[in-house]
Amino acid sequence: MLSIIHRSGILKILINIVIIVALMFSIGMSVALGAVDIQLSTVWEALFDFDKDVTAHQVIQELRLPRVLAAAMVGAFLSVSGAMMQGMTRNPLASPSVMGVTHGASFVLVLMLAFFPAVSNLGLTLGSFIGAGLAVTLIFMAGSLSAGGLTPVKLALAGVAIGTMLSSLSSVIALHFQLEKQLGFWLAGGLADANWTSVKVLVLTGLIGMLIALSISKSITVLNLGEDIATGLGQNHFIIKVFGIITVLLLTGAAVSVAGVVGFVGLIVPHITRFIIGTDYGWIVPTSALSGALLLVLADIGARLINAPFETPVGALTSLIGVPFFLYLARGSSGEGKS
Repeated sequence: MLSIIHRSGILKILINIVIIVALMFSIGMSVALGAVDIQLSTVWEALFDFDKDVTAHQVIQELRLPRVLAAAMVGAFLSVSGAMMQGMTRNPLASPSVMGVTHGASFVLVLMLAFFPAVSNLGLTLGSFIGAGLAVTLIFMAGSLSAGGLTPVKLALAGVAIGTMLSSLSSVIALHFQLEKQLGFWLAGGLADANWTSVKVLVLTGLIGMLIALSISKSITVLNLGEDIATGLGQNHFIIKVFGIITVLLLTGAAVSVAGVVGFVGLIVPHITRFIIGTDYGWIVPTSALSGALLLVLADIGARLINAPFETPVGALTSLIGVPFFLYLARGSSGEGKS
């Protein structure tokens, strides 16, 4: 048995190494490809022997590098948020976009742009946290007040309903204050405006969120077995859920403030990760982060190249994959009983 566990651990390490190698290669390709293709040797020179007089070096340092780093972190944050939500609620349909958390963040962003148009990036990030928290609160209240209590399916339905309501309110506010263009960016999802300030916000927020996620990952594994079992093992599941929700708010809020509503990344990646890596959240959290980063970097490359020189919203590409995946999961969960 010990030898099987040991081999399993080695296999998981190898899987993560493969993902890291693929991610590094994808980051290099993302920096090199665009409206004007740049050779990988030039990318290397821009990173380690920067010359401000070379236009290609400036493009790499000021535009493409912060964009690809932001894409990787946004993908990682949304994936970890989805994994945490699915683990805490034992709901296979849970994710920041499906359950309306990203729509809550974008709703408050629209409010801030309408009433405080000169708001800073830090203000937008704080607004995203507040909006995500508002959505989570409304979702759990709506699900808990329904007949029969809170179940995974009711949680998903409440999330869709609250997310749709907040999205509609955002549209009304945007139309009244003529913010259609800004709203279109947030709802479509994209990384065209990512810069070094965005990267700094993501790094600072991500360090806190990821550290919390990793620190409670083992407890999420136990909680995923059921609250009764977790209580029987002496675990305070309320405290774990509080820290889990804080993690989701931090990571989702930061991601939305930079990239808008990028749908279904937090739904797809945790499921694929569990299929490959198993049910131990000590592995699911880091592997989901790496896999989510890889997925969004690849999606961003596609967004720039599919209809070049124009950009396709990256959220549209993730939705093309995510909607069929969501329908498949919803069909599999249709007969689920109370949790």
